[in-house]
Amino acid sequence: MSPAEPLRIALLGNPNCGKTAIFNLLTGSRQKVANYAGVTVERKEGVLRTPSGRVYAVLDLPGVYSLRPLSADEAVTRDILTGRHPDEPRPDLIVCIADATHLRLNLRLVLEARPLGVPMLLVLNMMDLARAQGITIDREALERELGIPVVETIGVARDGAAELVGWLDRWPGPARPQGAHPPLPLHSLTAIQDVDGQAEDELRRAMDLQAEVRRILSAAVVEPAQRPSRDEAIDRFVLHPVFGPVLLLVILFLVFQAVFSWAALPMDAIKQGVEAVAGVVQGALPEGPLRSLLTDGVIAGAGSVLVFLPQILILFFFILLLEDSGYLPRAAFLLDRPMAAVGLSGRSFIPLLSSFACAVPGIMATRTITDARDRFVTIMIAPLMTCSARLPVYALLIGAFIPSRKLAGWLDLQGLVLFLLYLGGIASAMAVAWVLKRPQGDAVGAGTLMMELPAYRWPSLRHLGYGLYERARIFIRSVGGIILALMVLLWALSSYPAAPLGAEQPAIYYSFAGRIGRGLAELLAPIGFNWQISIALVPGLAAREVAVGALGTVYALSAQDAGTAVSLGPIIASQWSLATGLSLLVWYVFAPQCVSTLVTVRRELGRWRPALTMAGYLFALAYAASFVTYHLAKVWGG
Repeated sequence: MSPAEPLRIALLGNPNCGKTAIFNLLTGSRQKVANYAGVTVERKEGVLRTPSGRVYAVLDLPGVYSLRPLSADEAVTRDILTGRHPDEPRPDLIVCIADATHLRLNLRLVLEARPLGVPMLLVLNMMDLARAQGITIDREALERELGIPVVETIGVARDGAAELVGWLDRWPGPARPQGAHPPLPLHSLTAIQDVDGQAEDELRRAMDLQAEVRRILSAAVVEPAQRPSRDEAIDRFVLHPVFGPVLLLVILFLVFQAVFSWAALPMDAIKQGVEAVAGVVQGALPEGPLRSLLTDGVIAGAGSVLVFLPQILILFFFILLLEDSGYLPRAAFLLDRPMAAVGLSGRSFIPLLSSFACAVPGIMATRTITDARDRFVTIMIAPLMTCSARLPVYALLIGAFIPSRKLAGWLDLQGLVLFLLYLGGIASAMAVAWVLKRPQGDAVGAGTLMMELPAYRWPSLRHLGYGLYERARIFIRSVGGIILALMVLLWALSSYPAAPLGAEQPAIYYSFAGRIGRGLAELLAPIGFNWQISIALVPGLAAREVAVGALGTVYALSAQDAGTAVSLGPIIASQWSLATGLSLLVWYVFAPQCVSTLVTVRRELGRWRPALTMAGYLFALAYAASFVTYHLAKVWGG
């Protein structure tokens, strides 16, 4: 390693130990997020500059319980620490992050990593909670028993990593000799379970490891005779078989109420800002292709998507809040029983939960599912979870066709409809999972969810703010990237060729996009879609939220005023029937998956057939559900 090259630190720890919070404190905004080559395991690396000017490259390894991997993310962690990863150099220092309130579980990983021959540092995180619970940790005794330095941190405090940064500032480097520990066999448990002798050796080794953990704890840690029962008292209600699910439904219901109630003012402000920009451009440029491109293509398309940013941020605010508080793992346990009823293991919950943000990371997260059949089924139903890209479409259609009315004096009707749409996606996913599992003769209810329940914590405002900033940045970048490019392409297809002399229809009717839309409308007419909707569905295959921008562009080019782009709601409400609006809402519960998701399925499963099967069955479900909705609404007077 050249002298100018920064030292490499790898953060190692169990899930829920606060490792990522420490990573954020060390690196701040100096982070890069990507995937490891060949696998869809997230790679996070950042830069730390200490007060004296030393520079470290900090790698946030996937959280693991053991260095004997059962999943792809655990294998990545093992390979990096042992120097087996082809594209990742071995770290100069392993920083083991441990939850100070659960050292019995966390120290096992420290003991597994100790014989690797890499300098190590133990970080006791959440020390404020440990002290509040009456836990006393003798750091000198812990250092003596483990043979490695020990520092304290509080991951949720602004200066919570100060002692760690100070230690790194003084660290002499990796040349310090390590104690002689016999190397651990790093084979996979899945490879030895068929060999009785090796399995017995592994069991004996695990028992010896646990005995060593107990010995170290007895020498260095004093716990109160009775630990505080706050978490247990809360869990008696939160995990109650009756009250727990009711609480979960109430929380989800209130979240979707807030998505509409809280977002009204900032959405109006963005809408007025976009209209003002469109008006300035309209007045500054002479009539012609350039003005049409900017007002009808760029501003109409991107602006009509950007206006939904407040609703997306409100949704993610609550998701981050529930995650930081420790509630989401409890929700996993509550949903384990209904998931087992359709033949899925409870391990499918986290990937499906991730799919509410986007199906792509949800599908990637299925790598933690060890059963191949469960993993396949989870991948196939992940797109039925209502991703954030659907939210702009839902918001547009609900705002246009569902009246803003209070039921019983407090219940927002629009929020209720949004909640029901999310429930519809979940119910459909469970039904599809049941169908996919039953022909295989799988035992219903066989899956069991095993995961650690973290302590309840007050969420960190810094972590919430950083998470919302990242979500806003990603969304705005997508508006300025693929969405803008597609809007410009759609504008070109919608503007050329020009309308003939004496044309009675809007110019877009005679364009390439109009011709495509009229062709698709023949197929989609039975479910109430007109040619404008048909045009918008095509770029929506790249990203669902693009459909809103596409409608903005189509109707901007079809109308006479410059404000059409951000006034879509009243326009479609006046030109579409209620039956058409409801049909399109239901279509997007099942909407055929975006291209990026299909590519991810192909990469994860190694072939195109499952991806094409997914697209086919989602199209069939969307068409059938919209057909029924459209014709029922017509019968009822819509």
